Amino acid sequence: MRSTVAIESPEELQQLLGINDLNVRLFRRELNVTLTVRKGELRIDGEEEQVGIARKAIEEALERVRNGTPLEEEELAALLRGGSAPERVLSESSDAICRNRAHRNVVPRSRGQKDYVQAMRRKEVVLAIGPAGTGKTYLAVAMAVAMLREDVVRKIILTRPAVEAGEKLGFLPGGFEAKVNPYMRPLHDALHDLMDPVQIKKLAENDVIEVAPLAYMRGRTLSDAFIILDEGQNTTPAQMKMFLTRMGEGSRLVVTGDVTQIDLPRSFTSGLVHATKILKGIKEIDICHLGRADIVRHRVVQRIVDAYEKKK
Repeated sequence: MRSTVAIESPEELQQLLGINDLNVRLFRRELNVTLTVRKGELRIDGEEEQVGIARKAIEEALERVRNGTPLEEEELAALLRGGSAPERVLSESSDAICRNRAHRNVVPRSRGQKDYVQAMRRKEVVLAIGPAGTGKTYLAVAMAVAMLREDVVRKIILTRPAVEAGEKLGFLPGGFEAKVNPYMRPLHDALHDLMDPVQIKKLAENDVIEVAPLAYMRGRTLSDAFIILDEGQNTTPAQMKMFLTRMGEGSRLVVTGDVTQIDLPRSFTSGLVHATKILKGIKEIDICHLGRADIVRHRVVQRIVDAYEKKK
């Protein structure tokens, strides 16, 4: 079967096909369809069902390009994998959270991510639960940066429980900062993708950005802040209660976690699992569940998650 899609300019064709026709090979690998260009049209050849998926993905990708959002390989691969699934959505410019250091819009790239972003905009407290690669932490940090830039909040606080995964903190080399940094690294990475390192350093020195272990939150009242607890599944119920009750006036609070990767001893209950059960029905709180359709990291991550799910 053959289907054709009209191309408006050489520039959008270049973005669609990728550098050295990288995306053409992606279409062949994922769907076993062939793409060729003839007189301002992109022709798609292959089996009927696969051609339909490819056409839908191309149309959504072109609309994204025409809205000024650069097309990335992982994003296109996600469209191809979920082309017939309702979870995949095309984000519009109005969905943009902020711009990253590459001056690209940070936007939700799946239905679940879009619901998650809307929840962070609407609600004061959001719990986000999902597997690796669903953008839980990155989108939360992006929202924090956006609200700081818009003066909705005056401070960003990023925290994690320092749960050992194979090594004890006391036996790691270096002083306290060197011991704790590995646990904070994912939060630092997200922040550095969104803001200039010099700006981050200056804001940290002025106490506008704070990255610290969860234990440092005890006894504090955090007002006018965007507060993120990452790896929330590794808190106990007591720790989770302590964290949630740090919230002061004018603050937003987001907890992220993957309940399939709990590093607590087996005799301990996860604070995130406990919180999702007892906080239902509070109107200021939203609980978002992200799934395999929301994985936007490298395509292999989705297959890894699927493999582990099958082993359960």
